[in-house]
Amino acid sequence: MPDYAFVRQTDGFTCGPTVAMVASAALDPSYGATVTDAGEEQHRIHAAANRLWPRKLGTTPWGVAGVISAHTAALGVRYGWRFFRGDLSAAIAAVECDWPVAMLIGAAIPRHWVLIVGHHDGVLECFNPARGVVTSIPVADVAARRLEPLGFPRAFALVLPRHVTS
Repeated sequence: MPDYAFVRQTDGFTCGPTVAMVASAALDPSYGATVTDAGEEQHRIHAAANRLWPRKLGTTPWGVAGVISAHTAALGVRYGWRFFRGDLSAAIAAVECDWPVAMLIGAAIPRHWVLIVGHHDGVLECFNPARGVVTSIPVADVAARRLEPLGFPRAFALVLPRHVTS
Protein backbone atom coordinates (compact mmCIF):
# COMPACT_ATOMS: atom_id res chain seq x y z
CA MET A 1 0.00 0.00 0.00
CA PRO A 2 1.45 3.38 -0.97
CA ASP A 3 1.89 6.04 1.69
CA TYR A 4 -1.26 8.15 1.77
CA ALA A 5 -0.59 9.67 5.18
CA PHE A 6 -0.81 13.11 3.63
CA VAL A 7 -4.40 12.46 2.48
CA ARG A 8 -7.16 13.56 4.81
CA GLN A 9 -10.87 13.99 4.28
CA THR A 10 -11.75 17.62 3.63
CA ASP A 11 -14.90 17.76 5.77
CA GLY A 12 -17.20 15.64 7.91
CA PHE A 13 -18.84 14.01 4.88
CA THR A 14 -15.92 12.93 2.67
CA CYS A 15 -14.50 9.93 4.56
CA GLY A 16 -16.14 7.55 2.05
CA PRO A 17 -14.84 9.36 -1.03
CA THR A 18 -11.39 9.61 0.54
CA VAL A 19 -11.31 5.87 1.26
CA ALA A 20 -12.53 5.14 -2.29
CA MET A 21 -9.89 7.49 -3.74
CA VAL A 22 -7.04 5.93 -1.73
CA ALA A 23 -8.14 2.36 -2.58
CA SER A 24 -8.56 3.26 -6.26
CA ALA A 25 -5.14 4.93 -6.42
CA ALA A 26 -3.50 1.90 -4.79
CA LEU A 27 -5.16 -0.49 -7.25
CA ASP A 28 -4.83 1.73 -10.33
CA PRO A 29 -1.56 3.69 -10.21
CA SER A 30 -2.39 5.46 -13.48
CA TYR A 31 -5.46 6.93 -11.76
CA GLY A 32 -3.42 7.84 -8.69
CA ALA A 33 -0.97 9.76 -10.89
CA THR A 34 -3.83 11.96 -12.15
CA VAL A 35 -4.94 13.07 -8.67
CA THR A 36 -3.28 16.44 -8.21
CA ASP A 37 -5.80 17.95 -5.77
CA ALA A 38 -7.01 15.35 -3.27
CA GLY A 39 -9.72 17.64 -1.86
CA GLU A 40 -11.15 18.41 -5.28
CA GLU A 41 -11.09 14.71 -6.18
CA GLN A 42 -12.90 13.80 -2.93
CA HIS A 43 -15.74 16.16 -3.83
CA ARG A 44 -15.88 14.88 -7.43
CA ILE A 45 -16.11 11.28 -6.16
CA HIS A 46 -18.73 12.25 -3.58
CA ALA A 47 -20.95 13.79 -6.25
CA ALA A 48 -20.49 10.80 -8.59
CA ALA A 49 -21.12 8.17 -5.89
CA ASN A 50 -24.14 9.96 -4.38
CA ARG A 51 -26.28 10.99 -7.31
CA LEU A 52 -29.54 10.37 -5.42
CA TRP A 53 -28.23 10.17 -1.85
CA PRO A 54 -28.07 13.32 0.31
CA ARG A 55 -24.47 14.51 0.69
CA LYS A 56 -24.96 15.19 4.40
CA LEU A 57 -25.63 11.47 4.95
CA GLY A 58 -22.15 10.54 3.69
CA THR A 59 -21.48 7.87 1.09
CA THR A 60 -23.35 4.59 0.75
CA PRO A 61 -21.57 1.21 0.71
CA TRP A 62 -22.73 0.66 -2.88
CA GLY A 63 -21.37 4.09 -3.81
CA VAL A 64 -17.92 3.27 -2.39
CA ALA A 65 -18.00 -0.14 -4.11
CA GLY A 66 -18.91 1.44 -7.44
CA VAL A 67 -16.08 3.97 -7.30
CA ILE A 68 -13.47 1.33 -6.50
CA SER A 69 -14.89 -1.08 -9.11
CA ALA A 70 -14.45 1.56 -11.80
CA HIS A 71 -10.70 1.23 -11.21
CA THR A 72 -10.53 -2.55 -10.96
CA ALA A 73 -12.57 -3.55 -14.02
CA ALA A 74 -9.43 -3.87 -16.14
CA LEU A 75 -8.10 -6.28 -13.50
CA GLY A 76 -11.22 -8.44 -13.78
CA VAL A 77 -12.35 -7.63 -10.23
CA ARG A 78 -15.50 -5.95 -8.97
CA TYR A 79 -16.01 -4.67 -5.47
CA GLY A 80 -19.25 -5.29 -3.62
CA TRP A 81 -20.54 -4.66 -0.15
CA ARG A 82 -22.05 -6.68 2.64
CA PHE A 83 -23.18 -6.13 6.19
CA PHE A 84 -20.55 -6.97 8.79
CA ARG A 85 -21.67 -10.00 10.80
CA GLY A 86 -18.57 -10.63 12.87
CA ASP A 87 -16.51 -12.51 10.27
CA LEU A 88 -13.43 -10.82 8.81
CA SER A 89 -12.01 -13.86 6.99
CA ALA A 90 -12.85 -12.52 3.49
CA ALA A 91 -11.45 -9.09 4.37
CA ILE A 92 -8.25 -10.60 5.75
CA ALA A 93 -7.82 -12.80 2.68
CA ALA A 94 -8.32 -9.77 0.43
CA VAL A 95 -5.80 -7.51 2.16
CA GLU A 96 -3.27 -10.33 2.34
CA CYS A 97 -3.50 -10.37 -1.47
CA ASP A 98 -3.08 -6.56 -1.64
CA TRP A 99 -6.77 -5.76 -2.18
CA PRO A 100 -7.76 -2.98 0.26
CA VAL A 101 -11.12 -3.33 2.04
CA ALA A 102 -13.32 -0.40 3.06
CA MET A 103 -15.09 -0.71 6.41
CA LEU A 104 -18.03 1.41 7.53
CA ILE A 105 -17.99 2.02 11.29
CA GLY A 106 -20.10 3.92 13.80
CA ALA A 107 -21.83 3.76 17.17
CA ALA A 108 -25.63 3.40 17.01
CA ILE A 109 -25.61 4.29 13.30
CA PRO A 110 -22.93 4.06 10.56
CA ARG A 111 -20.87 7.27 10.58
CA HIS A 112 -17.33 6.83 9.24
CA TRP A 113 -15.33 4.98 6.60
CA VAL A 114 -11.85 3.52 7.11
CA LEU A 115 -9.72 1.42 4.77
CA ILE A 116 -8.18 -1.88 5.83
CA VAL A 117 -4.80 -1.95 4.07
CA GLY A 118 -2.98 -4.79 5.78
CA HIS A 119 -3.06 -7.70 8.18
CA HIS A 120 -0.37 -9.46 10.16
CA ASP A 121 -0.42 -11.64 13.25
CA GLY A 122 -4.10 -10.99 14.02
CA VAL A 123 -3.81 -7.22 13.64
CA LEU A 124 -5.47 -5.09 10.95
CA GLU A 125 -3.82 -1.96 9.58
CA CYS A 126 -6.57 0.62 8.98
CA PHE A 127 -6.15 3.91 7.14
CA ASN A 128 -8.28 6.55 8.88
CA PRO A 129 -9.04 9.46 6.53
CA ALA A 130 -10.10 11.73 9.42
CA ARG A 131 -6.49 11.92 10.57
CA GLY A 132 -4.57 10.64 7.56
CA VAL A 133 -2.93 7.87 9.60
CA VAL A 134 -2.79 4.09 9.64
CA THR A 135 -3.91 2.61 12.96
CA SER A 136 -3.35 -0.97 14.14
CA ILE A 137 -6.49 -2.74 15.39
CA PRO A 138 -6.54 -6.34 16.68
CA VAL A 139 -8.98 -8.48 14.68
CA ALA A 140 -10.64 -9.56 17.93
CA ASP A 141 -11.43 -5.91 18.72
CA VAL A 142 -13.56 -5.58 15.57
CA ALA A 143 -15.94 -8.35 16.62
CA ALA A 144 -15.87 -7.12 20.23
CA ARG A 145 -16.88 -3.59 19.14
CA ARG A 146 -13.71 -1.98 20.42
CA LEU A 147 -12.77 0.28 17.50
CA GLU A 148 -12.45 3.48 19.54
CA PRO A 149 -8.92 4.17 18.18
CA LEU A 150 -10.69 4.68 14.82
CA GLY A 151 -13.28 7.02 16.35
CA PHE A 152 -16.25 4.68 16.69
CA PRO A 153 -16.79 1.28 18.35
CA ARG A 154 -18.63 -0.84 15.80
CA ALA A 155 -18.29 -2.15 12.23
CA PHE A 156 -21.43 -2.06 10.07
CA ALA A 157 -20.39 -2.97 6.52
CA LEU A 158 -17.46 -4.08 4.38
CA VAL A 159 -16.67 -3.21 0.77
CA LEU A 160 -14.38 -5.86 -0.66
CA PRO A 161 -13.46 -7.61 -3.90
CA ARG A 162 -16.06 -10.24 -4.54
CA HIS A 163 -16.11 -11.21 -8.16
CA VAL A 164 -13.13 -12.12 -10.30
CA THR A 165 -13.74 -12.67 -13.99
CA SER A 166 -11.57 -14.95 -16.07
